[in-house]
Amino acid sequence: MKIAITGAAGLIGQNLIARLKQDGDHSIVAIDKHSANTALLRRLYPDIAVIEADMAEPGPWQQALLGMDSIVVAHAQIGSLDQNDFTRNNLTATKHLLDAVAAQGGCHLVHLSSSVVNSAAVDWYTESKKAQEAMVLASCNPVVVLRPTLMFGWFDRKHLGWLARFMQRVPVFPIPGDGRYLRQPLYAGDLCNIIIACLDQRLSGSVHNISGLERIDYIDLMRLVREAVQAKTPIVKIPYALFWLLLRSYALVNKNPPFTTQQLRALVTPDVFEVIDWPTIFGVRATKLRDALFETFRDPHYAQISLEF
Repeated sequence: MKIAITGAAGLIGQNLIARLKQDGDHSIVAIDKHSANTALLRRLYPDIAVIEADMAEPGPWQQALLGMDSIVVAHAQIGSLDQNDFTRNNLTATKHLLDAVAAQGGCHLVHLSSSVVNSAAVDWYTESKKAQEAMVLASCNPVVVLRPTLMFGWFDRKHLGWLARFMQRVPVFPIPGDGRYLRQPLYAGDLCNIIIACLDQRLSGSVHNISGLERIDYIDLMRLVREAVQAKTPIVKIPYALFWLLLRSYALVNKNPPFTTQQLRALVTPDVFEVIDWPTIFGVRATKLRDALFETFRDPHYAQISLEF
């Protein structure tokens, strides 16, 4: 297959390319705007076409989409202190992508939306992902939409990857409130296998909520992460208001913080996402949460590779 991947140097793009290289002899075009992470992608896979481009701007990258069998739409702005970043990277970039696809008569799309479109949270990320999904579905292309929950895996520069590295550097690991916030973490390796099934079968015309099959409270998840990285750091609960204030203060000195007050609000929002039988639907194996964490943080090849924030 000829496959283009947007946001290819991010968490899902990097994991997907690693597995596509094992899956078969595909022709891959990888598009991303992050210089350091696209450079890493080139070093890891010198035989694929890597294009460094900001999709919020029209450019030659659009011509690289000609002749693709499928496009995996994986670009996304997840965290920022500037609302404009979400507009540019989730909406404007997607419009330019769809314009390029329309100019060549359409293409099969696998769109990575997010479980937040069903969330009670109201923030820039949630609203922009809702609008992005609606835009893709209205494009009249054959498309399958996947809505994953919080993900983790190799190359994780945010979420559990950042928290694991933070845990190994500090004397105590803070938890906001009582830590009893239900999570349904999804292993990126499992999601990538679902994406590959969608590509192989050219699935379209459906929307799937892809949640982690195991539910776990945030504090217990952090205990599992601590075990996986073999850390001894004590986990300490601190009041939510103090945690918020610390994040707010950190954002004053770091314009691109790894965790924002908006993300903190999303963390404590009581969401329970639909669990479907995705192993049967897509014909893939679900990795047990503990095994997936060990694969993520102890893999001899990928565990030590981290992306720039």
